[in-house]
Formats: sequence, structure tokens, C-alpha cells
Amino acid sequence: MQTVTAIAELRTIIGAWRRAGDRIAFVPTMGNLHAGHIRLVDAARRRAERVVVSIFVNPTQFGVGEDFETYPRTEAEDREKLLAAGADLLFLPRVSEMYDPAAKTVVSVAGLSDLHCGAFRPGHFNGVATVVAKLFNIVQPDTAFFGLKDYQQFVIIRTMVRDLNIPVELVPVETVREANGLAMSSRNGYLSAAEKANAAKLYQALCAARDAVLSGVAAYADIEGQALAFLSEAGFRPDYFSICRSLDLAAATPEDRDLVILAGARLGKTRLIDNIGFSK
Repeated sequence: MQTVTAIAELRTIIGAWRRAGDRIAFVPTMGNLHAGHIRLVDAARRRAERVVVSIFVNPTQFGVGEDFETYPRTEAEDREKLLAAGADLLFLPRVSEMYDPAAKTVVSVAGLSDLHCGAFRPGHFNGVATVVAKLFNIVQPDTAFFGLKDYQQFVIIRTMVRDLNIPVELVPVETVREANGLAMSSRNGYLSAAEKANAAKLYQALCAARDAVLSGVAAYADIEGQALAFLSEAGFRPDYFSICRSLDLAAATPEDRDLVILAGARLGKTRLIDNIGFSK
């Protein structure tokens, strides 16, 4: 596996692969890799001859007072995991390589970026959309793989790709969970052992809400309110718990068939997100 820090060198290598007729799969990450990331790499290997993984802790998607400085950085361990998973190239740029100090362009997906997580993290999804657009332009992959743990992020990127005619196929990959149901996340390392056990109640709340919808309960606001109360009683500080249409993340009605329930909550110092998608 090659490790590259410069855009020019990356493009030279990928250009040679393309001339050889290889398809390029891309997995963008912020590092501190876990089994969920490795599942993305495994899926990418099945779809292309070459797999590129990026590790870049993107400063523009962190707000004031968030954990950019303390976000876990484990590059040596990440390299070993990617080597074992069969990745061909690790792109490990510095901030100065990704962002010109005089840059003025921001990619914003209107409307979608202000809902749910976006309401509690202003500007976050503008940072996500901008860096993903830049990475797509740098790597120019045939396919790109995203975990569905952050479903809102996936919908925003899908919309951006459609609206900007970016020639990349997006491949969603199901969330990988701990044995107790907790969605794997790099931020789970912030949780104490007791908090990690308790954190599984977020997924329990999602499952209970899904089951209520599937049983025919039509008062979605009541289901959401009960879930928020359950999480608060369990020691969470919930930001939102929303039953949505999976296509556009608007509030669902009983007539909608394809749904996703999104949740964001804080437990101790850690902010957790999760979701569950289903069809009626």
C-alpha cells in the first residue's frame, strides 16, 4: 500500500492506473478506523481493481468548541488496518494541501444542511460537502463508499453529486454495530465503560419507534416524544429524534412508505448519532 500526502503525486499514480484500465474505488474517512471503516474498504475491493482511502480530519466541519483538536488521530494503527484490508493507496494530506488560505468557495446543499444535525451544528454540512467535493475532484473515483450511520450526510452528498453532475457512483454501506447495538463510531472512544453500555439505549429507542410505526401507530409526534423522554430518563441530552421520509429527510406522514428515523443525543461529553431505515 502506498501512502501519499500530495495531490499531484496522487493524481500521477491514479492516472497510471486509469491508463491500465483499472476502476477506482474511494473511501473517504477521518481516520481512527474501526470495523465499520474496514467494511467500506471490503465493499470497495469487490467493486474495483484499485481502492483509495483518505484520512483527513477536516477542520471546516467542526464548529467552535467542538473536538477538532482532540479528535482521535491514530495514523500508524490505521495504516496497518488498511494494509491488512487490501487498500492500494492511503491519501493523507495536510490541511495546507487541502485548503488554500485564500480559498473563498464553499459547497452548500440548501435546506437539507439545516435539518436535524445541521440545526445543532451550524455550518457542519457545508464543511462536509465542500471537502467531499474537493476529494471527489482530486481522486476522481468511479465509485465512493459511505457508511449509513450518518444518513443525513449520505443524503446531502447524494444530492450534491446529482446537482453538480459529479460522475461518481455512491455506494451506501449498512452501519456496523457493537454486540449491544451501539453504532460503531470513532467518537465512541470518548465514552466511559458505563456510558458505552448505556449508549446502546439510543439504538433501542430507534428500534422501539420503528416497531411502533410498523404496528400502525399514526401519531408520529407522540412516538418521537416518548423516545425523547426515554432517552432523557436514561441520562442522555437528546438534540432530536425525528421520523422522516428517507428520500429527503422531511417529516414523515402516515402515507409515506420509505422512512428513516434519525436521532442525535449527548451522553456525558460525547455526542452520538444513529438512525434506522425501513419500509412500511
